Amino acid sequence: MAIATLLPATTAFIQRAPRMLIGAEWVEAGDGQTMPLRNPATGEQLCVVPRATVDDVDRAVLAARQAFDDSPWSRTRPRERQNLLWKLADLMQRDAELLAQLECLNNGKSAAVAQVMDVQLAIDFLRYMAGWATKIEGSSVEVSVPLMPDQQFHSFIRREAVGVVGAIVAWNFPLLLACWKLGPALATGCTVVLKPADETPLTALKLAELVQEAGYPDGVFNVVTGTGITAGAALTHNPRVDKLTFTGSTAVGKEIGKIAMDSMTRVTLELGGKSPTIVMADADLGSAAAGAASAIFFNQGQVCCAGSRLYVQRKHFDKVVADIAGIANAMKLGSGLDASVDMGPLISARQQERVWRYIEMGRESGATIACGGEQFGPGYFVKPTVIVDVDQQHSLVQEEIFGPVLVAIPFDDEADALRMANDSPYGLGASIWSNDLAAVHRMIPRIKSGSVWVNCHSALDPALPFGGYKMSGVGREMGYAAIEHYTELKSVLIKL
Repeated sequence: MAIATLLPATTAFIQRAPRMLIGAEWVEAGDGQTMPLRNPATGEQLCVVPRATVDDVDRAVLAARQAFDDSPWSRTRPRERQNLLWKLADLMQRDAELLAQLECLNNGKSAAVAQVMDVQLAIDFLRYMAGWATKIEGSSVEVSVPLMPDQQFHSFIRREAVGVVGAIVAWNFPLLLACWKLGPALATGCTVVLKPADETPLTALKLAELVQEAGYPDGVFNVVTGTGITAGAALTHNPRVDKLTFTGSTAVGKEIGKIAMDSMTRVTLELGGKSPTIVMADADLGSAAAGAASAIFFNQGQVCCAGSRLYVQRKHFDKVVADIAGIANAMKLGSGLDASVDMGPLISARQQERVWRYIEMGRESGATIACGGEQFGPGYFVKPTVIVDVDQQHSLVQEEIFGPVLVAIPFDDEADALRMANDSPYGLGASIWSNDLAAVHRMIPRIKSGSVWVNCHSALDPALPFGGYKMSGVGREMGYAAIEHYTELKSVLIKL
């Protein structure tokens, strides 16, 4: 096993027990409490980070509030915001390997993959958002005002920064998700308090260092580490927060949405998924099998839009399933620091146990385990698993597992495939594998999901909005849609 040597900067960052950034200060929790972080590949403790109190979160929000209302940041011009985002992206490019190693140690994913995907996508997204900073526009309007027929008016519409943003992100793509929140917030002139997932704060804390180095004023970006039940809840309930943006489970997202509505706080929720992969009879079966395997096994299946439901036209079902099982059986599992590894561990012992319970549920209900179905340690490993002979209404099909578990079901015709694809409480993503463009274009508008990929899966671009239908969330990340979610419209009417 060729384990990559950690950069001295990676080791130093972990060994110094990273602190939170509130305003201009790197601080411990107000009561001195900490929480341990573990390496998912070994189960061993990496370091400890502060366990933020409610008062810590309040101080961070106040720092963001003051930065938005009173600091030089409130008077920055679009060109300055653009250039600062470019500087931040350049610093991330400089430290790409360090960021990837931190992501690997705290999340379990491949460091090599994280550098070319997670980190590079985050950099590309910040650069894309930098361009929008100088293109935020209002409009002038010719009004009638019928109740004042003898008067003349000048009227226009402004688009203004929403204010203080409370951002809470999941543990599967910690750095990328943080940048999805940070990019449009900084482009529009908002300030941010980021609460990373309990398990994965390391890249968020390094990102905060780079924000400081880039030259952002104090309080524009704050990071509080701690538990969702304390720090996350405090951020959600804080009355000084103008917008909440959350990526995570549907259950938690629904609670955040309810709380936000009580105070009419603006909200964006990017939640769970149970995305279908549909393989039509005319598809390139080899490409479809490889694509379907990647759609579910990438990042250990811990992807909100993972292709966790596979529907294959009946006459090719056995072949496609056998090909995917062959790919799964050939995958090498191990530490993400080993560049030869195909799949790393799950995030935690709790997640390993959750995934394992679903696999056992399948066995107990009479489903067939076509491959995988095993767990092992040390670390939190589950072998890539394919399950067949499952009813469409089974929990394996209807519930998000968030692990390397694929459920495969045959279908008879296009209508059958669409019915089963849409038979889900979720609607985040879907893919169609076919070379029949007429069929593809018939199917696309009938699939109830925020993204539809054709002959690929989970292919993201900064210019394309990302988000879901139904229980997969409210609002969109990326694209110009993100700018709209971080701004408010103000109508102005001047009587001349």
